[in-house]
Amino acid sequence: MTTVLAIDQGTSGTKAMVVDGDGNVLSVVELPVHPRYLSGGGVEQDPQELLDSVLDSGRQAVAEAAVRVDFVTLTNQGETVLAWDPATGRPLTQAIVWQDRRSAEICAKRSDSANAIGERTGLVLDPYFSAPKMRWIREQVTTGGVVTTSDTWLIHQLTGEFVTDASTASRSLLTDLDSVSWDPELLEVFDLAGEALPRIAANDEVVGETTVFGGTAQVGGLVVDQQAALLAQRCLAPGEAKCTFGTGAFLLANMGRTPVRSSAGLAASVAWRVRDETSYCFDGQVATAASAVRWLQGLGLIQGAPDLDRVAVADSDGVLCVPALAGLSAPWWAPEAKATFSGMTLSTEVGHLVKAVLDGIAAQVAELADCAAQDIGEPLRRLRVDGGLTRSRVLMQAVADLLQVQVDVYPSAHATALGAAGFARAAADPGLPLEQAIIDWAPSTSFTPRLGAADAAEFRARWRAAVDTALMRDREIQEES
Repeated sequence: MTTVLAIDQGTSGTKAMVVDGDGNVLSVVELPVHPRYLSGGGVEQDPQELLDSVLDSGRQAVAEAAVRVDFVTLTNQGETVLAWDPATGRPLTQAIVWQDRRSAEICAKRSDSANAIGERTGLVLDPYFSAPKMRWIREQVTTGGVVTTSDTWLIHQLTGEFVTDASTASRSLLTDLDSVSWDPELLEVFDLAGEALPRIAANDEVVGETTVFGGTAQVGGLVVDQQAALLAQRCLAPGEAKCTFGTGAFLLANMGRTPVRSSAGLAASVAWRVRDETSYCFDGQVATAASAVRWLQGLGLIQGAPDLDRVAVADSDGVLCVPALAGLSAPWWAPEAKATFSGMTLSTEVGHLVKAVLDGIAAQVAELADCAAQDIGEPLRRLRVDGGLTRSRVLMQAVADLLQVQVDVYPSAHATALGAAGFARAAADPGLPLEQAIIDWAPSTSFTPRLGAADAAEFRARWRAAVDTALMRDREIQEES
């Protein structure tokens, strides 16, 4: 009957949740963190703010639950990196966030190796992943200390250990997908040979102990945030898929235990390594979802996310948005892409623009779903969704309309933390089957397509044409410069 403190350290906030052995949520504390968006595609966070948010939210959650915590687990952002001093734990750089595009030139210089990198890692050579940002830090900021993903630094602060997990390591461009081990040849490609790298732990492993939340608790069950949500939503069989709508939108589809490389432009990575077996997933990313909503808010077009459904009109009246505010990820992998609006006239109002942004997010998710279906070999039968933006009925209806499948909304706002708690239970009890480590669920709301298949196809064709036009323009500008 393990009581777990699950900490979900995300891009725009950190959530700490205490869950008892029966799966009851005893407390939830959420604290904001503040990424800084810089010109030139930079996105950074203050490492101390990340650590403080982990410690403060965890301690507050334990105090509110008023119970002894037996186990602590952490989910992380996946590809966010920093340099730090392993002797003191002191950060040497800002945390370079997964959205940061400043390492695009580093990727371009290694384009001749792109196919080999893809075959080894299952990923695409793109600034989204960890290694280019690690190389950027070494070239632009410091050669001191170690350079790792943020989870390794946070776990070191909690336990003193130097470790990452299999799912996070698989997002680095430095890991062989088949063996889930650091690849010396990939390290050479990114000029990172000789770097000290953390031990890669399984997702059901105890990695250490901590006393920072009161008493002594085991630490483990570590995992990337999106894979935690995949588990929480019980996407345990090949072909089952979920999409988390957070800072970005992330569609993951379980591919089973055979590591297949995507033929449709998706990433292939470790879903989890549990009970000495590795499960894999296809995944695709919409780089800006809630961050696009915050952009709308910053412009004064809405007061906040709860305002979306009130402001958005039923039809965008021909206005299209490609919300590439941080480039385009899968399946285009165009870090240079810029956001566009098209189809505007003097009659265009704020509600049309808001609806166009939501439709643009939904259209990207639909493209990812098509790619996943191509890789899996059959269409998705439904899509399970979670995250803050699932509260927008306009967005969820657009997703159902453009995918032409049922969309089931996870009944809790805490899918990622609940998934992490499931991995923690698996780590605490080696005899517990993974499917029994997580609670079953029924959707709080379901959305079925209201738009006819022909109309959905026509909209998606127009939207893809807008993407093609935007990419062509961006490449022309790049060539001219």
